[in-house]
Amino acid sequence: MFHPREIPSALRQLCAPHHHRPQRRNSCGRPAVRTFGEAPPPPTFFDRLKSGLSKTGLGEILTKKKLDAEAVAELEEALIRADMGAIQSAKIAAAVAKNRYDAEISGAELKSVLAGEIAALLAPIQQPFRIEDGKKPFVILVAGVNGTGKTTTIGKLAKRLAEEGAKVTLAAGDTFRAAAIEQLRVWATRARAEFVATKAGGDAAGLAFEALEKARANGSDILLIDTAGRLQNKAGLMAELEKIARVIKKLDPGAPHAVLLVLDATTGQNAISQVEAFSASVPVTGLVMTKLDGTAKGGILVALAGRFGLPVHYIGVGEGEDDLQPFVAADFARALVGIEA
Repeated sequence: MFHPREIPSALRQLCAPHHHRPQRRNSCGRPAVRTFGEAPPPPTFFDRLKSGLSKTGLGEILTKKKLDAEAVAELEEALIRADMGAIQSAKIAAAVAKNRYDAEISGAELKSVLAGEIAALLAPIQQPFRIEDGKKPFVILVAGVNGTGKTTTIGKLAKRLAEEGAKVTLAAGDTFRAAAIEQLRVWATRARAEFVATKAGGDAAGLAFEALEKARANGSDILLIDTAGRLQNKAGLMAELEKIARVIKKLDPGAPHAVLLVLDATTGQNAISQVEAFSASVPVTGLVMTKLDGTAKGGILVALAGRFGLPVHYIGVGEGEDDLQPFVAADFARALVGIEA
């Protein structure tokens, strides 16, 4: 075994007790916070949102230093490519150019102005999801096309509401998929919620009726009803959704008290026809936009705001339990154009 004096000085320095080792410092001369081998902090919700929305290309919109006619047209085209729609894109581009036309403008300044205009358009649809007093259980019907993440969204929402102190019952109304029933059962366990299900292929409307009866009996504050994914152009499936809403009214004429439509951001402009079709069948009261972490079409929220004015209660950026967060217009607008939080 080596005697300490035989160990090279550099190695001896590494082997010295921690309080004798020279402290690492950052470029400002302050002690470094991280130690060797320490994992970087996980990305925040805003980081993941910004990373996903960066695919829209709005972070690289200014190719000229002057906001002339060509630059304004370039901006409008970029907004259309981000799925904001022609009307909203023209409106935003005109607002950005107002009082700045033919003036020098930096990329950072343009991003700031653009984020402000987008946030102003989105502000009216930034509405927190509220459970109305005096309606117990408060019945929430959740709908959407196949693959939007309805069941996962319901599970996350149930967990959030339970953590806020509500007693929740989950109804597995997607009776077409056995996997959806089991998936919701897992979420019910996580949220410590009551769970009501029937066999795969069972009657969804009958299940919803039974779930409302049980939610009343067990004193639940909230009943969340999952439904099978259905294409908006399938009349039979849309009629079944209408039936679910109609049947639960037999127990509570005011139910459902909220109808949330879950939209997949990656579908872009198709989301408009989805909102139109579902709103014709059931009274959609609010939207949830999922999969914003993997799309170049995040601007569709701007198009939806201008077309329908429906509240956007939540947005999702992943599969994690905390990846569903309340929609904040200013944060979304900053992420969309690539500005740091």
